[in-house]
Formats: sequence, structure tokens, C-alpha cells
Amino acid sequence: MQRPPAVAGQFYPDQPDQLRRLVERLLTSPEPGQPAFGVMSPHAGYLYSGTIAGATFAGVKAPKTAVILGPNHHGLGHPAAVFASGSWLTPLGETAIDRQLADRILRECPGVASDVLAHRYEHSLEVQLPFLQVRSPELSIVPICLSHAPLPQLLALGETLGAILAEAGDDTLVVASSDMTHYEPGETARNKDMKIIERILAFDAEGVYQTVRDERISMCGVVPVVVMLAAARRQGADHAKLVRYGNSGEVTGDQSEVVGYAGVIVS
Repeated sequence: MQRPPAVAGQFYPDQPDQLRRLVERLLTSPEPGQPAFGVMSPHAGYLYSGTIAGATFAGVKAPKTAVILGPNHHGLGHPAAVFASGSWLTPLGETAIDRQLADRILRECPGVASDVLAHRYEHSLEVQLPFLQVRSPELSIVPICLSHAPLPQLLALGETLGAILAEAGDDTLVVASSDMTHYEPGETARNKDMKIIERILAFDAEGVYQTVRDERISMCGVVPVVVMLAAARRQGADHAKLVRYGNSGEVTGDQSEVVGYAGVIVS
């Protein structure tokens, strides 16, 4: 099954040449790409968060395979939905699903199911793909759309995914798609988001989950981030760095009500 783009022309350009030029311009880093287990990347329109996403992907070695974890904004489909076969399309072309890896995830990871409905309109995974397509033209992917779930279930999913990837030994990157605090003043958003980022940099998946819950922080991708951190930790990751933090007000000029964005590399 082919999954057509749902937000081309909205979150990013729908013309191939224009999109490629934009992504190539956004993929800038002062350092060469490093081997990494995972990243956290924002999923707003490229106008707002593209510089942070681009710097994040430019900072890692181009992967052969990406497991893309995104939050389910629409509430459709299975709560842990694996797009298990076929391909995804963007204006830059077609990217195949890694069927073998997807099948193993379905067999071994707790609570997941093959489901395409959850992915039909979801933008949080789609907007990551053009960056990956430009960085790694022969890339294959496994998209997983995640709804909210109890912490033990998320940790079990992440640890099992990490075990699968560690055994496979392939050059695979886990992408956790998330924006940070939504629609609060810039300073308030930054203060809240830095509490979460501190826990991410400490590989504290449990702390990320608990901080978002206890502080009532509107981070939409907390579930993908918890799963990514647990998977990276299981593979032996021992370093995380903040690539950049910013917010939508830096583009609009209005800091009264912003959305926060952060890029993190886990290696």
C-alpha cells in the first residue's frame, strides 16, 4: 500500500524542486554527522521549526533505516499503529517500508498492531521524511503512530524495540517526533521545556513522562520521546546533546503565545 502525503503544500512545499532546495538549505550543521541511536525532532511547518529539524538531521550520520515514532493527533486507528508494508510518498519520491523489520516489531513488541488508519492524516511522522530522504536517498522506514499509554507499557515497547535494533546491528535511527509546550508565553514555555530537556539529556525516560504529567506540560510527543529514549538506552546510548531550542515567536515576532521546538541527538 502507498501512503500519499497528507500535508504537502501545508507544512512543507508540494513542489519537488522547491522542497528539495528548502530541505538542503535547512540541513546545516557546524559538525559532520555523527553515528546516533536516535533523535528528537519537531514537526511543525518548516517555516517555524524547519531550521531546528534540519540542524538535527544534519548532525547525525545518514541512516539506512529509520523507525519514525510520532504522536497520534487525530485519535484514529490503533493506539500503537505500525505501517507495516508498502511505501510512503512525498513530493521527493517514494520510500519503502522495511517489511522485515516491521514484521519483527509486530511479532515481538508488546501492544503494537499493523494499522494504516492512524497514519492517514497524521502529519507528525510525514514531516520528518523529506529530511531523511535528502540525507539518505536509499532509506527504508518503519512508521509507528502512538497514542497515550501508561509508562510501563511505553518502557516495555522501547526496551523491546531497542533489543531488536541492537541484535539486527543495522544502521538504524529512531526518530521521535515532538513539539514542546503549546500556546504559552515564550519565557513560560522555555522554563517548562527546559525541565523536560534536562530529563532527556539525562536519559531519564521515566522522568520525562512524569515531568510532563506533573507539570501539566503540553508536549505532544512525550510518548514517542519516552519510547525512543528507552530504545536508545537499551542499545547502550550514553550521550545526548541539545542541538537547538526555539519557538514559533522567533518567526512571528510575537512571544505572547508560542509553541516550543527542540532538536536532540542521542548517541
